[in-house]
Amino acid sequence: MEKQALLDGFKKVFGRSGQDVFFSPGRINLIGEHTDYNNGLSMPCAISLGTYGVFAPRNDDQVELYSQNIKGNIVSFPVTDETPIARPEEQWANYFKGMLTYLRQSGYEINNGFSLYVYGNLPYGAGLSSSASIEMLMGEILKDEYNIPVSNIQLARLGQRTENEFLGLKSGIMDQFAVRMGKKNNAVLLNSATLSYQYKPMDNLDYILIIMSTNKKHSLANSAYNDRVKQCHDALQLLQQKLEISSLSDLDFKMLEEYSYLINNPVLIQRVRHVVTENARTQEATHAIQTGDMEYLGRLINASHVSLAYDYEVSSKELDTLVNTAWQQPGVAGARMIGGGFAGSAIALVKRSQVDNLKAKVSAVYRQKIGYDASFYDVEIVDGPRKID
Repeated sequence: MEKQALLDGFKKVFGRSGQDVFFSPGRINLIGEHTDYNNGLSMPCAISLGTYGVFAPRNDDQVELYSQNIKGNIVSFPVTDETPIARPEEQWANYFKGMLTYLRQSGYEINNGFSLYVYGNLPYGAGLSSSASIEMLMGEILKDEYNIPVSNIQLARLGQRTENEFLGLKSGIMDQFAVRMGKKNNAVLLNSATLSYQYKPMDNLDYILIIMSTNKKHSLANSAYNDRVKQCHDALQLLQQKLEISSLSDLDFKMLEEYSYLINNPVLIQRVRHVVTENARTQEATHAIQTGDMEYLGRLINASHVSLAYDYEVSSKELDTLVNTAWQQPGVAGARMIGGGFAGSAIALVKRSQVDNLKAKVSAVYRQKIGYDASFYDVEIVDGPRKID
């Protein structure tokens, strides 16, 4: 979105001029799904869709937030207020408020109020991590405007804390880390146990990533996401009767085969099997990227979807329709659901020359089987949050 249009929006809402404009990307995850809260591997990328914010300081202690997407009232509260916002129509503001609260609790001085105008072009509920985009937008704004000496990794941790404690979603750190540490034309290989990471170049000119949105809304906090987290925790406790492991990601497939009798529950064994095999696939994907073998990377992406659908059971008719149809199209190396699941989006790794065909064929099948249209987004892999000059 043009900077001037954002500044005009701020002035229309608040009746004065905005001072600075910021952007925070969304994210997709190439491979490594539902592994981060199991201290595993993932390979996300920051994308060119995201959240914009226009900031201006105030002379008092009031914080004013306005979302152009929601088009509701201005949400206002004292900068010292640490209680979650109660009204359902204002729940979006909790992502901003949580980051503000936890930065202040960390000892950083943020005592003056401000006005913030927000606009996002991430499709709502598409599983592209609009929440992490918002959290890292707030982190970048507060770091810049209040001269806070906070590290990128600490900001990612505070974003995760906002999800876990302020919003009640027991998610891992991958979303916030991917947004905060995003690098143009690179995926980030993240080890959630150690927060060690490596950049993996994704500038193969023959293939691009296409986002395919189901246009079916989802809310992870109200889905079975937290149930999956609990199932993994329960399985880990059973395995720890005999094994000295700290997470499911300490297992390899041989160990799972040998000690699955400790779990002795078909559903829990499925969940663990997904985590173990997904970590292995993510490791293999790094080799595929390094050697430029997009066909092998695509097969790993396909296998990830199968595991998510059958072992982790987080796919849906809508997601399966997108993915299964994409698999049948020429030039598609791989496709899978991304995000928490149950709705949201899928990605396809496709040759540039076949993008239009992919969209046309998948769109037609989806409309016939589901009854409404899917949406498609071409995205670039971009850097993390920044101030727009």
